[in-house]
Amino acid sequence: MASFPPVRAVERAIALLQCLNQQPISTLDLLHRQTSLPKPSLVRLLQTLVSLGLVKHAPQHGSYYLTSAVHTLSCGYHSEPRIIEAAAPVADAFTARFKWPVAVAVFDTDAVVVRYSTIAQSPLSLLHSSINMRLSLVSRALGRAFLAFCLPDEQEIILGLVGQSSEAEDQAAGDLATVMAMLAEVRAQGYALRNPSIRPISNTIALPIYEDQRVVASFGLTWFSSALSLEEARFTLYPAMKLATDDISARLKTLSRLPVRRAELPLEDFPHGRAR
Repeated sequence: MASFPPVRAVERAIALLQCLNQQPISTLDLLHRQTSLPKPSLVRLLQTLVSLGLVKHAPQHGSYYLTSAVHTLSCGYHSEPRIIEAAAPVADAFTARFKWPVAVAVFDTDAVVVRYSTIAQSPLSLLHSSINMRLSLVSRALGRAFLAFCLPDEQEIILGLVGQSSEAEDQAAGDLATVMAMLAEVRAQGYALRNPSIRPISNTIALPIYEDQRVVASFGLTWFSSALSLEEARFTLYPAMKLATDDISARLKTLSRLPVRRAELPLEDFPHGRAR
């Protein structure tokens, strides 16, 4: 719950933008009927949006319409933020229960990049942060979990890109037969592990995150090798991680079906009742 009241000018501006988005051209009378905002308030808001380049005024028709600049309000909201929106509460709850830090990584050209981590919430972490860390697709658990469950044609293209990498951890991609055998093993067991030669003080287990049967990210947990054996991690952590990734996938499906809702302003703001 916010500790301060919402800014009503912002609420009104958003409600107006959503109404403008409902039809190609809007008259002042139409916007007044849709929002129940007083016409003087609407004019002030519209003039502000015009000055920002988001709206244009056609005075000969007494109408207003959105410009292409409104795309700048949504260009940052694509699959990656939606994945984090779905995964963050699940990751937070997982670390609260098991204490170990978990991370969510997404694909980026020839690697996966950590976009969410619970390191700050975990008392059992080796690192201060892993946000924006690039991880190998062929050597790291988060990368392997993504690559192994890609569609075959996607996998082939990605391996070609990784094969051109100069990163030391990507050199394994040069031995295609070994890499394909490793990926087949990951698919068979349902999870990926980090190459044991990399940071043997710890280990990572990672699983794919799906949206509509297509892998879109990976979910990994890192633990101290001295605290848990690999078999113990498989037995105690893998089942819970599978439930967590299933939960994230279900949340992604829900988010993809959510309608865009017009902001509803408080009843007392309107002289003629609630916005329609």
